[in-house]
Amino acid sequence: MCRSIKTLRPPVLPGEATEEDIHAAALQYVRKVSGFRAPAAHNREVFDAAVEAVARATAELLGGLQVRGHVSRAVTAAEERP
Repeated sequence: MCRSIKTLRPPVLPGEATEEDIHAAALQYVRKVSGFRAPAAHNREVFDAAVEAVARATAELLGGLQVRGHVSRAVTAAEERP
């Protein structure tokens, strides 16, 4: 796979992955799969849609993973609500 895509789950990544981290990984993935670093104008819409879909799926994956010894900020925030 693409070596420039980094592991985004803790504890490999200190703290939680940011939206920028997730978007960058999604962009690298779509670039690798499509073979285009920057798509032509007639492919821009589908390219950008693919990046957003991969970013959403990545955020969902990271939000649902349970990593032993690590509690995500989302879980902590949910537990603190009355």
